[in-house]
Amino acid sequence: MQRLGERLVLGRIAGVFGVRGWVKLRSHTRPIENLLDYPRWWLVHEGREFPATMIEGRMHGDGLVAQISDEHGKPIDDRDVAAALIGAEIHVARHELPEPEEGQYYWFDLVGLKVRNIEEVDLGEVDSVTSNGAQDVLVIKQGEVERLIPFVKGPIIQAVDLEQGLIVADWQPDF
Repeated sequence: MQRLGERLVLGRIAGVFGVRGWVKLRSHTRPIENLLDYPRWWLVHEGREFPATMIEGRMHGDGLVAQISDEHGKPIDDRDVAAALIGAEIHVARHELPEPEEGQYYWFDLVGLKVRNIEEVDLGEVDSVTSNGAQDVLVIKQGEVERLIPFVKGPIIQAVDLEQGLIVADWQPDF
């Protein structure tokens, strides 16, 4: 997920599905079907943006498909119109997302936070968050140095303070 002001990029239109204007979706949410929880979207494509509504959506194989509305609020039912939207980013307003549970964080809320180790040595700033399959990983940048720190609360991540903009990690600066 990428933050763009008060909207977040939660996915994109990856292709067309069938001949009735449905689209294939690439979701940045976990699990991927969470994208279907947000019926009001902003589509951003080739320099223009417009509101769209997900009329119907579902899992299909290991991906998602949906029928959406066009910029006038009418259902897209033409494959060529849908094909013209391939590559469009799907944005959702930040206020549409539920508040995370205590101790849980959205990745985009971690980006930009300063990271210090337990000896208060500055390790850099969170540039992005990714996953290696086993756990989330913070990508920390400090000048030309890039560190990958597993986001494992307890043994590695000691504290996250969103208000102070700080993460404390049990991590050595030379690692």
